[in-house]
Amino acid sequence: MQAQGYRIIPVNPNITEALGEKSYHSLLDVPEKIDIVNVFRRPEFVEEVVEQAIQLKVPAVWMQEDVVNPRAAERARQAGMFVVMDRCILKEHRARFG
Repeated sequence: MQAQGYRIIPVNPNITEALGEKSYHSLLDVPEKIDIVNVFRRPEFVEEVVEQAIQLKVPAVWMQEDVVNPRAAERARQAGMFVVMDRCILKEHRARFG
C-alpha cells in the first residue's frame, strides 16, 4: 500500500517503528488525522480499537481477513463509520486498481 502512495501509521504498543514510520501505543496517541483504521488484531481486541476510532471520528474501519467481530462492526456502523470485515485491503485494492 505504501508503494501505491498510502501512508501507513503503525499502532502497536510493542514496537517503536514499522515500515519506516514511528509506531504509536494506541490510536489516541496518533497526532494527526486518521482516514481509515486497518485492524490486524484478534477479534476479541477489535471493540477497543473501534471505540478509539469512534472517539477520533475516523470515517472507516477495515478488519483484515479472519478478523470478525460483528458487535464491534455494528458499534462502528451505529457511529456512522464505513465498515469492512474479514477482507484484505491490499487484495481489494489490487482487484480494483491493479
